[in-house]
Amino acid sequence: MKTKAVRIYGKNDLRLEEFNLPAMGEDEILAHVISNSICMSSHKAALQGPEHKRVPDDVAVNPTIIGHEFCGEIIDVGAKWLHKFKPGDKFTIQPAMNYKGSLDAPGYSYKYIGGNATYIIIPNEVMETNSLLPYDGKAFFFGSLAEPVSCIVGAYHASYHTTSGSYEHDMGIREGGNLAILAGAGPMGLGAIDYAIGCNRRPSMIVVTDIDGARLERAAELISPEKVAAAGIRLVYVNTNDHENALEYLMSLTDNRGYDDVMVYAPIKSVVEMGDKMLARDGCLNFFAGPTNKDFSAMFNFYNVHYASTHLVGTSGGNTEDMIESIEMMRDGKINPAAMITHVGGLNAVIDTIINLPSIPGGKKLIYTNKDMPLTAINDFKTLGQTDKFFADLHEICSANNDLWCPEAEEYILANAKNI
Repeated sequence: MKTKAVRIYGKNDLRLEEFNLPAMGEDEILAHVISNSICMSSHKAALQGPEHKRVPDDVAVNPTIIGHEFCGEIIDVGAKWLHKFKPGDKFTIQPAMNYKGSLDAPGYSYKYIGGNATYIIIPNEVMETNSLLPYDGKAFFFGSLAEPVSCIVGAYHASYHTTSGSYEHDMGIREGGNLAILAGAGPMGLGAIDYAIGCNRRPSMIVVTDIDGARLERAAELISPEKVAAAGIRLVYVNTNDHENALEYLMSLTDNRGYDDVMVYAPIKSVVEMGDKMLARDGCLNFFAGPTNKDFSAMFNFYNVHYASTHLVGTSGGNTEDMIESIEMMRDGKINPAAMITHVGGLNAVIDTIINLPSIPGGKKLIYTNKDMPLTAINDFKTLGQTDKFFADLHEICSANNDLWCPEAEEYILANAKNI
């Protein structure tokens, strides 16, 4: 079977190619990818090429398919896995398999599996590690978002607090405590707010900071303090540029007790250091942001580490259980990560999107891998629709959904966008 896929050959060397997949083995699965969302990790992989820990040294001669946030349908199942999977099943994948201690992962390390492709061969180790996850959601894009949402879920689970009189950690954020999400009005920050409200370990107050007024206003439209108050949570959005002493103001919101949990969503030294100063006794600072600078560092108050039991934790990705929780919460309507998506495009747009990702504004870029469509901001549908019925229709669909991507918009794309 032929597939079309974007493969990595080296540093910033990505190529959209058509090639033949090998015959499927008895311990493998043939699948059709429908959607893939672009992750900053793919940009880092493209930037570093074979120097990236998950990218093989020989990609110049054995290129691998890039992209790891994907969702699709199973086409055929090898005999070994017929007891568990069948053609027609929808699926998503946990890329961090940790198979026999290896860092190899779909979307980085494999010749025939990755998200930016039309058809793929899923190797045995994906199933062996329970990383091929059944998905029964009503839209493929939610399945693509399960992996990034799992990163948020994992961070919440990795935060911890001490247990008085013992050395056992109480895992998770402080239930009923004060939570701050710094630099949190971006797409992943919105996901973090949504999860904090929908999870079973809720804080009593969530304070979200940013320096972009427009992003804060949009966040407040999507997740309003009034709506959250009905769930018994106080939600406060703060533009730190509006306060001469932002730290003093943020502390005043807690009556100067401080925050039990502080999550840092931007790799900025001053933000990390402010987060440290905001911690209450036994407070946990969760460094969520992934820096590209290997020497990134910031000051941390070790007097408070010793005497006030403050501590630091960081995670890179989520595990399979986190993805399963993400899928179930989306299915049950407890979270809606659609707010993360700001751009939509086809497989032809992948290379430029990955290479230039840091300079493209907005949130997640969603790719429909069987389509030929330029990467387009949802906010631009209205203008483009003045001369193009395709975008006019998409604007009408999204505007009826608070200008968010939605299952109806996906159905329209799959039915009407040009095939690649």
